[in-house]
Amino acid sequence: MSGFCGWLGWQDEPERERRVLQTMARGLAPWNPAEAECVAGSGTALAGVAAAGSLEIAAVGDHLAALVGAIEFRDAELAAIAGARGALAALCDGFRRHGAELPNRLRGAFALAVLERDGRAGLLAVDRIGGRYPLCYRVQGGTLVFSSQASAIQAHPRGAAELDPQALYNYLYSHVVPGPRSARRDVWRLPPAGVASWREGVVEIGTYWRPTYREDDRTSLDTLVEEFRATLRDGVRRVAEGPEPLGCFLSGGTDSSTIAGLVTQIRGEPARTYSIGFAVEGYDESRYAQSAVRHFGTVHHEHRMEPGEVVELIPRIAAAYSEPFGNASAVAALCCARVARERGTTRLLAGDGGDELFAGNTRYATQALFEAYARVPAWLRRFVVEPAAFGVPGGQRLLPLRKLRSYVEQARVPLPRRLESYNHLERASPESVIHPDLLAGLDPREPLRQMEELYAKALATTSLNRMLALDLKVTLADNDLPKVSRTCEMAGVAVAYPFLDDDVVELSLRVPVRWKLKGQKLRWFMKHALRDFLPQDVLRKKKHGFGLPFGMWIRDYRPLRDLARESLDGLARRSIVRASYVDDVWRRHESEHAAYYGVMIWVLMMLEQWLRAHVDRSAPVA
Repeated sequence: MSGFCGWLGWQDEPERERRVLQTMARGLAPWNPAEAECVAGSGTALAGVAAAGSLEIAAVGDHLAALVGAIEFRDAELAAIAGARGALAALCDGFRRHGAELPNRLRGAFALAVLERDGRAGLLAVDRIGGRYPLCYRVQGGTLVFSSQASAIQAHPRGAAELDPQALYNYLYSHVVPGPRSARRDVWRLPPAGVASWREGVVEIGTYWRPTYREDDRTSLDTLVEEFRATLRDGVRRVAEGPEPLGCFLSGGTDSSTIAGLVTQIRGEPARTYSIGFAVEGYDESRYAQSAVRHFGTVHHEHRMEPGEVVELIPRIAAAYSEPFGNASAVAALCCARVARERGTTRLLAGDGGDELFAGNTRYATQALFEAYARVPAWLRRFVVEPAAFGVPGGQRLLPLRKLRSYVEQARVPLPRRLESYNHLERASPESVIHPDLLAGLDPREPLRQMEELYAKALATTSLNRMLALDLKVTLADNDLPKVSRTCEMAGVAVAYPFLDDDVVELSLRVPVRWKLKGQKLRWFMKHALRDFLPQDVLRKKKHGFGLPFGMWIRDYRPLRDLARESLDGLARRSIVRASYVDDVWRRHESEHAAYYGVMIWVLMMLEQWLRAHVDRSAPVA
């Protein structure tokens, strides 16, 4: 991986500081610590490791600076300095001039640190979307310790921290550890557009940007379409031009197919495309990927996954993440990136972000149906609809009335809580899932309350845009971007996300909701804009992605089944979840719904595998 770590305000013997930096660098990239480079001042230090991706780290005058990712300067003076002396010099000069306002003058995907050599002041920041280049920190004993990975913070004498029980619970609820928490107590992650400003021993955490939905924008449809096509093309060009071997993830969906087609046009040669297939009905999307391949003439490579590969990759994926990570499609992303690397591709473009900007997920259409109930006149709901749904004797035996009752019950639940209707920890009480030793002192409502706060504070008035704002954090920054970015790092491949180009994001905030979701037609605006560019069956395709048929595989493939069961039993012995819950999930997977309960089996298994990789068995959860 590429990343950096360091501290502000900790002074000790120079030789000991050097050893600490090297140890922290090994925490960043234990498979390649020899590539670490270190710089230090009096009370400040930085170490960095460069592998897939880009890293710059240097002493610049009276400052130390580190940058991972790629930035452009919106400020003309800083851009001139960057052109003459490099990006780090411009960052140091920008910090002197603008302090914590510096990130507002940047664009791109990045994490950065600028520190005064005497340790009196410093700045940490991540890009607007977050998730691509994480940055963790801990304040302890007058020292700010920070790193791209929490594992490196653990290597600092004032950074080591015990496991956080609340974070473990939040993982079981959300299948990731939602920021700003990390898996360690008092170790935090900067949020999207997050900035940590350190001065004279005091740290202030804030955000420098929030998505602001311009729901009264009056731009015509034709004008917006032309702007979208030009802006997205520019976003792809920024990351596609150059001589390096470039490839594209290709699921066969609208987003990835669009990126592959634009790369082919911009580079003037067939794009290299990579996809994953499964011999399981309902999971394989090969025919859609092949349609895009034929349409754009890409050079395509498809890998057919087998359950035996998953057995080998599970411990590696668990070890690669600083936090427990329970998205099973990480396996498919890693396999796809590996295939690309084996064929000489060193950088991949991914389509992530299009769904969350232009309303491409099925839940947006589903929730629009439930939100419509609030627009039914109150008298009609009270005196007609609800008596029919709940007051007719024997109504539960009549299918139309049973469906009406289910609809009304769900519509009564407000957003965003309604989004979690099928969450395992919403359908079962925390007391029946979590071991009493862990449950004591927990707040079981924290994960949902965080979502409710994000939804309520979104700078939007419509429920659709509020959901999109929520998903920029919950789905992208906490989940999908770490999934793809980290697995690409594991494969030795850099990755970029053209849909998350700053200009594309800003344009999406101007598209009216009536064009994002037209009736029940998802991402209508985007498909309308691309109607003469994409093949018709891709435009008609339903949302899917690189889902993993884990629930079916553990039913039929003994080695994977044994690994899953042994991992769940090990987790039960740790007093994190109840043994009775483990048995219940396993039984329900076998007898009721293999896919639904397979998700929770995966989440539990990956927590146990993460604990084995990152925590001593004897270390208490306190």
